[in-house]
Amino acid sequence: MTEPAAHVAAAADLAPQALSHATALPARYYVEPAMAARDRGTIFDPAWQLIAHVCQLRDAGDHVVADFAGLPVIAVRGAGGEIRVFHNVCRHRAGPIASCDGLAARSLRCRYHGWTYGLDGVLRSAPEMAQAPDFDPAQIRLPQLQVRVWQGLVFAASNPRLDFDEVVAGIDARIGAERGLEHYRHHHRVGYDVACNWKVYVDNYLEGYHVPHIHPGLNRLLDYRSYITETARWYSYQWSPLESGDGLYGSGDALYYWLWPNTMLNILPGRLQTNRVVPIGVDRCRVEFDFYYTPDDSLEARTRREADLEFSDEVQLEDLTICADVQRGLASGSYVAGRLNPLRENAVHHFQELLRDAYRDAGPAAIAATLVER
Repeated sequence: MTEPAAHVAAAADLAPQALSHATALPARYYVEPAMAARDRGTIFDPAWQLIAHVCQLRDAGDHVVADFAGLPVIAVRGAGGEIRVFHNVCRHRAGPIASCDGLAARSLRCRYHGWTYGLDGVLRSAPEMAQAPDFDPAQIRLPQLQVRVWQGLVFAASNPRLDFDEVVAGIDARIGAERGLEHYRHHHRVGYDVACNWKVYVDNYLEGYHVPHIHPGLNRLLDYRSYITETARWYSYQWSPLESGDGLYGSGDALYYWLWPNTMLNILPGRLQTNRVVPIGVDRCRVEFDFYYTPDDSLEARTRREADLEFSDEVQLEDLTICADVQRGLASGSYVAGRLNPLRENAVHHFQELLRDAYRDAGPAAIAATLVER
C-alpha cells in the first residue's frame, strides 16, 4: 500500500461507527507486524493495568512480577507498608531485578551482576564499583509507575492519561459490599499461550454470541436467553443467572467485567478469577489467570475449587482453539470486515470504538505508517 493510500485507508478504518450499522475492525490491525509496537505506545503505556491482589503482597518484601506489553514490572510491598511498582530492569545493563514472585525479600538483587536495590527502588550496592569515579548509588533508582489499589486489586500505569476513578466508575455499586473483591485469597495461577493477536482474545471475551457454538458446558451453566451485556465509558460487563446446581457455584449470578484495555474480572459466588491479556507479538499473546476464593478450607469448598479449575481449563482450551483459527482467518487475505450483531456484540463494538479513538489520537500519519507495505 502506498503512503497516500494508507492515509485514506486509515481514515476510513478509524471513522466512528454507530452500533446499528457497525463493522468489525479490519484485519490489518490484527496482523500487520508494526501494530505490536503501535499498540504498546498507543494503548498500553498510557493505560492502567492489573498486576496483583493485595493478598499476594501482605508483608514487607513480598513481590510480584508481570509483563506490561513488553515492559517488565515488579510490585513490591515496602518496609512502611506501601505498595510500589517499578520497572523490573536493572539500571546497570538491563538485567532482571526479579525473575519470579517472592516473599519477604529484604532487598531486590539483580541476578546478572548483583546490583542491589532497596524496597524503595534506590540502589544500595554495586559490586566492585567503589573505584568508579563519580559513581553515587543513591542517585540511581528504578523507574516507578503510578499505583492505585481498588477492591483489593493493584493497578499500575507508566504514564496514565485516564483518571483511575473514571475507569472503574459504577463498578463498586454493581458488585456490592458482600462480594467485595478485597475479601478473596489467592489460590492458583495458570497461563495460556494463544496463537492470536491480543485484540482477538479480547473480542472473543466480550461477547456471548459464540457460547452456544463453542462452549457446550458453559452454555448449560448460563441462561443464554437472559444473558445481558452492558457498556460504560471504559469497561463493559456481561451478566447471566447461573444454572450450575450445588456442585460447582451454587445459586447466584455470573458477572464478567472487562476493563480497558486488557483486564478481565470473572466474579461468581465464592470465586474471583482475573485475566490479564499480555501481547507478545502481533500474532501471539499470553493470558494469565489468577484464581481467588473466599477463605474456606472445608471439604466441600476444596471440591468446588477443584471442579472450578477443571471447568475453567475446559472453557479456555475451547477459546484458545477458536482464537487461533480466527487469527489464521484474519491473516489469510480473504477476510473483509464483517457486520457486527447489534444485540450480541455491543461490547465488541464498544472495545473497537475505544481502539479507533486511541488510534485516531495517535495521529493519522502514525497509523498509516503501519499500513504501508514494508
